[in-house]
Amino acid sequence: MRTSAPLKILNLEDGFHLLVEVFVLGKTHFVVVDTGASRTVFDSTFLAGQLDTATADEISATTLFSTTATRQATVPLLKIGKLKITNCPVIALDLQSVIDTYVQFGFPAIVAVLGGDILTKYQAIINYPKLRLSLQLPGNAGGPGVNFGTETDTALHF
Repeated sequence: MRTSAPLKILNLEDGFHLLVEVFVLGKTHFVVVDTGASRTVFDSTFLAGQLDTATADEISATTLFSTTATRQATVPLLKIGKLKITNCPVIALDLQSVIDTYVQFGFPAIVAVLGGDILTKYQAIINYPKLRLSLQLPGNAGGPGVNFGTETDTALHF
């Protein structure tokens, strides 16, 4: 069985970005859906004072221009649609420049980047025509392989 959540598509100067609403730390917030991000990253300021973070010596965040030491945290509950992820391991990183960019363009502030760790584990399918993010609920996972969805869905699973 799958669940889905509505997506917002934003047209920024550098291209299109997808946002999905999640429930985390007692409130709903927007996060960026980033199929190119290997891990889910939360803004360190957002997590400060709400969760303990531990320095992750072995983990670094690498972008095109730099590598930054990161911190790890465990989010007790992350909900996307009807999907409930408990004790979700995430990376904490300063996302203020990203947040500022969204706000500057009049878009909602974000608290995180939803990355490939969650998108892959829950077999995400992005349906652009319907602006929906579909995720596999636990206990109903399909087998390994490539799933191309329907002609209007885009999904790759290895």
